[in-house]
Amino acid sequence: MKTSGNTIFISGGSAGIGLAMAKKLSAAGNKIIINGRNEERLQKALGELENTVAIQGDLSEKRDRIRIAKELIENHPEVNIIINNAGIAFLNDLNNPEVKSAELAALEMNTNYLSVIDFTELMLPQLLGQENAAIVNITSIAAFRGNPYGPTYAASKAALHNYTEGLRDKLAENENVNVFEVFPPLVNTEFSAAIGGANGIPPAEVADELVLALAKDQFEVPVGESKKIHSAIQEAITKINN
Repeated sequence: MKTSGNTIFISGGSAGIGLAMAKKLSAAGNKIIINGRNEERLQKALGELENTVAIQGDLSEKRDRIRIAKELIENHPEVNIIINNAGIAFLNDLNNPEVKSAELAALEMNTNYLSVIDFTELMLPQLLGQENAAIVNITSIAAFRGNPYGPTYAASKAALHNYTEGLRDKLAENENVNVFEVFPPLVNTEFSAAIGGANGIPPAEVADELVLALAKDQFEVPVGESKKIHSAIQEAITKINN
């Protein structure tokens, strides 16, 4: 699909991977709409971007999802790409009953999975009305395998991965909307600082891979170390099917 001349909504666009994507896509000649919970961070991000506006709100909250979708449809009727990037993660020690793992998991599942389904559903009629549209879900290398540091975060991303595949299959016969999935590995952002994010790749690398994938209509977008796991899985699927 085209990589310029789009109007793109990016949740979690005020920092980290979301901000890197906003910078890359703005520089490529797209109109950008970033979203985040913190108004101060949004304003700071706007100072680093061109051709960009912001909509403050918490997409994990139903009323904010409805309000944001309504504002996009009414005030930005040309929006044709949504990037579901916002997420949360906790260091969730399943071996410690004082951690309240289920409560943390519920927060992760709501933000990383359920809210994405609901927001996408709210925006789908708008996207189906465009000639060239896309839904981009940011999952994770963790979607392929859980880990002892963020096991419930990994589970929420695995759920989003399976939903994304199902949505892509459901929309396969529709020529207007394509469904992309990005699998970042460890990325050097504030979000991942607690699990050694300083050792991760720069967020700009994720943005670069996304733009390349959009141009090629490459719907699955592994990045960095995720490419090895993704390739192995695809090879296994091919062997099974043959």
